[in-house]
Amino acid sequence: MKKIYLDNAATTPIDQEVIDAMIPVIKENYGNPSSIHSIGRQSRAIIENSRKVVSKYLNASPAEIFFTSGGTEADNMAIVCSIKDLGIKHAVTSKIEHHAVLHTLENMAKLGEVKLSFVDLDESGHIKLDHLEDLLSKNERTFVSLMHANNEIGNLLPLYEVGEICRKYDAVFHSDTVQTMAHYEFDMQKINVHFVTGAAHKFHGPKGVGFLYINSNIKISPFIQGGSQERNMRAGTENLYGIVGLAKAMEVSYRDLSEHQNYIQGLKTYMIAQLKENIPGVAFNGDAAGSSLYTVLNVSFPENKTKEMFLFNLDIKGIAVSGGSACTSGSDLGSHVLSAINADKNRSSVRFSFSKFNTKEEIDFCISEIKKMIC
Repeated sequence: MKKIYLDNAATTPIDQEVIDAMIPVIKENYGNPSSIHSIGRQSRAIIENSRKVVSKYLNASPAEIFFTSGGTEADNMAIVCSIKDLGIKHAVTSKIEHHAVLHTLENMAKLGEVKLSFVDLDESGHIKLDHLEDLLSKNERTFVSLMHANNEIGNLLPLYEVGEICRKYDAVFHSDTVQTMAHYEFDMQKINVHFVTGAAHKFHGPKGVGFLYINSNIKISPFIQGGSQERNMRAGTENLYGIVGLAKAMEVSYRDLSEHQNYIQGLKTYMIAQLKENIPGVAFNGDAAGSSLYTVLNVSFPENKTKEMFLFNLDIKGIAVSGGSACTSGSDLGSHVLSAINADKNRSSVRFSFSKFNTKEEIDFCISEIKKMIC
């Protein structure tokens, strides 16, 4: 049975070009990057070249890029270190953030290290910018953490506008860009953002590696202690092979960016049209047809007798999708994102997420199977 993978927001298949770039390094470059001998220096040179690749696509300095184990660590580092080192007493986020952000801030608030406020959302799940400005105007210097694109419903944040509001009130701005990194262009010279995060496995790179961009005007101490790696900012021997894969995945993604944006948006638009045509009463969570991430579509299906087994039945047919974020799979608490936007709990909500490897034929098969289950 053919497998159809429509869960690319959880993770993406690794690109063959990335594998090809990693294999020679895995075979030949075994030196510790911190060693001073020639074998170690070769590994160090590979890491620093990868850092330059990442910084180039962000229009940032290589000194502003710090490699991590992934997006979660990068988010935690930005949040915890900012609050502890920058004298931050107030933080603003939203109730639809990834748990890497929400749980970290909620824990710090519970410990009394910061006062936490939540910015209001409109009916489609977008941040209310006027409320954000109101929160910043009424509090002391604030740490703001708002994701660029929501990983469950796809809503996009107006990054530039939020950055300008933060600039107006001297707020420290962190944006979880894990879902959008290497899917959109970023220019750190034009956006007033102090931290952004990336994870290679969200753009066809390897798992277990990511990065944190830290604006050069921000000075924080290390989050992980124990060594002087990453220019004294992140202890631990670097994941050399993962870093090579991350850099190559970014290179491939940005080389073909426009082509893939148009192609994947076409798949999403096509699926929306086919769902509307074939599934009476279908609806969409978030702003699917508006300011939305082109790789994510969250669908709300009408009540049906297969609701409880919907994802399982799709899986039996070889279709891999998600009911929300993969980070809450196995939990019976439901999606905090869908709860925050007051989605109908009596309907089945399914996240379909696309990549350059998907086809219209796969979507046609998916629609056909959904139609059998519901209609």
